[in-house]
Amino acid sequence: MKMKIFSVNVGLPREVTWKGKTVSTGIFKEPVSDRVMVRSLNVDGDGQADLTVHGGLDKAVYVYPFEHYDYWRSELPDTELLPGIFGENFTITGLREEEVNIGDLFQISTVKLMVTQPRLPCYKLGIRFGRPDMVKRFLASRRTGFYFRVLQEGKVGAGDTLELVSRDDNNITVADITQLYVREKDNPELRHRAAQLEALPKSWRDYFQQ
Repeated sequence: MKMKIFSVNVGLPREVTWKGKTVSTGIFKEPVSDRVMVRSLNVDGDGQADLTVHGGLDKAVYVYPFEHYDYWRSELPDTELLPGIFGENFTITGLREEEVNIGDLFQISTVKLMVTQPRLPCYKLGIRFGRPDMVKRFLASRRTGFYFRVLQEGKVGAGDTLELVSRDDNNITVADITQLYVREKDNPELRHRAAQLEALPKSWRDYFQQ
């Protein structure tokens, strides 16, 4: 299957009530039909509520494989799953977590991007789905999606093709990092390699070093 953008999704923070409290969240994203500008910190028309854990250079664009939607339809039969529901900016086809290395470089139109890390869900995913167990289920599924750092800005739109420019020769996939975080804390060889991985954000490297 060709690597393509199935949908571009954006949304600005809004206030919602969760467990009796008012919470600001940017997880509500909706598909847009126009081409949008991808910038070094985010996508135009998009925003994050809590910048201590969301956004920033290493989390400028969040992508989620469209292929995972079938899995979630069987897991959550009563939930309408529209593109962007996982909070992703790009819903993509043809590229999964176990097929992409941390540090891989991609081009979409004139935009150049580098894969930086898997997504670790926060409680706001539970807000989006209206179910507190969603964070646990999401991490357990290993279907995390991943983040891009933007190396060159430009416009993208649904239907654009992702071109792989270069593979990172450390060969540590997004799925490897998730596996290491969730399960394989006793894999010292992979943990050591991950701690040296320059494309991986410093917070992750520090975590694996400890």
